[in-house]
Amino acid sequence: MTDETTVVVETSAGALRGSIDDAGTAVFRGIPFAAPPVGDRRFAPPAPLEPWDGTRDATAFGAASVQAGGRLEGRDTPNPTGMFGNIFGAGDLDVAEDCLFLNLWTPAVDDRKRPVLVWIHGGAFRMGTGALPGYDGAALAQNGDVVVVTINYRLGILGFLYAPELGAANAGLLDQVAALEWVTREIERFGGDPDQVTVFGESAGAKSVECLMAMPAARGLFRRAVMQSTYAIPMDTESATAKTQAMLDALGTDDHAELRRVPLLKLLEVDAATMAAGGAVGGGGGPVVDGTVLPDHPVDAFRRGDAAEIDTIIGTTLDESRLFGAFMGGFDEIDDESAIARIAMFVGGGDQQVAKEALEVYRRAHAETGASTGNVDIALAVQTDRMFRQHSIALAESLSDHNPSTYMYLFAWRSPVMDGKLGACHGIEIPFVFGNLDSGMGRVAGDPSTTRPLSDEVQPAWLSFARTGDPGNGWPPYDTSSRTTIVFGNEVSVEADPLGSIRRFWAEV
Repeated sequence: MTDETTVVVETSAGALRGSIDDAGTAVFRGIPFAAPPVGDRRFAPPAPLEPWDGTRDATAFGAASVQAGGRLEGRDTPNPTGMFGNIFGAGDLDVAEDCLFLNLWTPAVDDRKRPVLVWIHGGAFRMGTGALPGYDGAALAQNGDVVVVTINYRLGILGFLYAPELGAANAGLLDQVAALEWVTREIERFGGDPDQVTVFGESAGAKSVECLMAMPAARGLFRRAVMQSTYAIPMDTESATAKTQAMLDALGTDDHAELRRVPLLKLLEVDAATMAAGGAVGGGGGPVVDGTVLPDHPVDAFRRGDAAEIDTIIGTTLDESRLFGAFMGGFDEIDDESAIARIAMFVGGGDQQVAKEALEVYRRAHAETGASTGNVDIALAVQTDRMFRQHSIALAESLSDHNPSTYMYLFAWRSPVMDGKLGACHGIEIPFVFGNLDSGMGRVAGDPSTTRPLSDEVQPAWLSFARTGDPGNGWPPYDTSSRTTIVFGNEVSVEADPLGSIRRFWAEV
């Protein structure tokens, strides 16, 4: 049922009233996809959504997941994430435990059965929301005649506490599964095809996609996947258990159930304190290989062929770590000795000789490509490879062994801000994919008049992949013999094994 400004869709849980924008796109915001994870449901897997009477308003975003620096009950929560939270956090939204909402853009509410793209936001598993302006799906939906969905999931300690005593493990990932189950169940009512679902995400969102591809609970809920800057983190239960114990110690209790009973602001204060003390990794810091929700590390699962039926795009930006350098004052020049010490933190297990070798390998590779050979630039490049690029290459190798529809990219468009110091930094590809070139990250990428031509190359590739499993654009599949990769920069080119000498160095060490 529609008029000029609103549209009503009847779902299995009840009716939803959305809005119609100036371009005719139907937009539904703040759709609940699971029961509120509050009270005894804190840390638990998501519970089924309860139906409602009447027509529910779906014209405003729901609350963001509880996170550092968010506005909770009229108060700002502790913010150990600093500037990152200000950029990738909750935006203008309140945060709440009742946060399991999704948002949807569709060109029309009809029976067309369009491809569906489900976006999982990044933010280190501690911040973010699917409602940020940079993730607005209107342009993508209209340009590609697709349905776009963005989702929330529980973050931080609420989403990733590891406590078998409470049945708590990877609740945030299970929230994502619940959202995909909603899509399977309901998307046809919004003009989408439940058999043509692509999940895509950046940073922690890409890591989520990586995990979903290895999760039995997510099998069959999507057909294609795009991982934009997934990364390597510890996923062991030992460090996760230690983080949980540190929180119990701070609360002065051995009763895990107290974590459910403690007031939320107190829980966040304890979480922030343990994070500041070095407990950010593990429980509350991201997914863990718990043996049940996530039975195996995704790399091992992919090597076995567990994701063989899923077509995949995977890639990174050229200068991922330069964004982090910008916030941590990481651009001051350093001498060789300091560079080697910094590099040793990322390669060779602290071995100074391996770090010295890395410095020379990177200098030669950078000189060959015309990149900076300065020590800071090389140290940041090593950090990029350690966290992002070499992990992504390993995933692409494993995936391509079982599915020829595996594609790899390297995003090399450099930001002009900060006198170019950001380079092709973490997250810079997002506005090119969504077409939101006037968004915050869009402005970091450059003036829309200069970025539009590349977006007109990137967005159609993502849309073609979602529709057919082939991104087109002369982009060949990836395999371990040719390692063919598309490079998105001032020009779009196809290269065999870009920065191959660096890849071979990492393979050796």
